Amino acid sequence: MFASGAATSAIAGSEDVVVEDAWARASIGVNRPGAAYMTIRNTGDEAVTLTGIRTRLAITPNIHQTSTNAEGVSSMVPAGEIEIAPGDAVSLEPGGLHVMLMRLQQPMAEGDDFSLRLDFSDGGEIVVEVPILGIAARGPEG
Repeated sequence: MFASGAATSAIAGSEDVVVEDAWARASIGVNRPGAAYMTIRNTGDEAVTLTGIRTRLAITPNIHQTSTNAEGVSSMVPAGEIEIAPGDAVSLEPGGLHVMLMRLQQPMAEGDDFSLRLDFSDGGEIVVEVPILGIAARGPEG
């Protein structure tokens, strides 16, 4: 199944997962990483766990967590698996959890899109079509 700005359901047992408002910013060539953002919603009554992501666009896609310490210094670290409680949602957004696209295979050009596969612990997956917005975009509306 596919998702973009609209919601879609997963397959293979993750049928209660919905992805909303996927988007990415255009990149500056391929020497800098890209990022993608979305909301992942669990509409079911059991927890689901996001275990990984894949895309042909980047050799090393990961979910990262940005945090800022008391001195105002920001850092990013891989987030690992993400559990989404029943009826809850996880927002992947600038300044927090986000998809980090390292070692881009091609530039992320405004107006293009790319496929991003989300893998879940029950074997389910969702393929999301992520639109690439302008380099200064602040959200899915541009």
